[in-house]
Amino acid sequence: MKTRELAGAAKDASRRLATAGAAAKNRALLAMADALERRSAEILVENAEDVREGRKKGLSAALIDRLWLDEERLKGMACSLRDIAALPDPVGEVVEGHRTPEGLQIEKVRVPFGVVLVVYEARPNVTVDAAALCLKTGNSVILRGGSDAYRSNRILAEVITGAALEAGLPGECIQFVSSKDR
Repeated sequence: MKTRELAGAAKDASRRLATAGAAAKNRALLAMADALERRSAEILVENAEDVREGRKKGLSAALIDRLWLDEERLKGMACSLRDIAALPDPVGEVVEGHRTPEGLQIEKVRVPFGVVLVVYEARPNVTVDAAALCLKTGNSVILRGGSDAYRSNRILAEVITGAALEAGLPGECIQFVSSKDR
């Protein structure tokens, strides 16, 4: 899919996501957590390949550590998804307001942006964190991770997108752009 088409699909999905209720978004977040745990072996195989290639390329120990996933880190990602699901829904929250002398009520209300693009490096956890926060706030997300974590990011995006779709949200609300695409 070309970038323009991908962005258009994310925009269309954002309109549907903006009106999704808290229960639907939370159901998707919980499904994403379950899917990460269910497909952890698959995720770890892809991540191990990224780590192997990173070592071959001479990435620093710090970069390898950020790139590396294990069962415990995946459990932490699933736990974070559940924690985000437990947060109150920010969409529609009145942040402040006042009544004018003429009786007009003015309020500052939280609303979704629409589509958020997140560009990040070799941190596969950002794939899940960014998608979860955008979903909770009613926004579609386009994820563009670094090439060092390509396999990890691709499988994580596939897993969480599938879970969101199964939970009834538009699959296009989470888009993954290959780090090989410019």
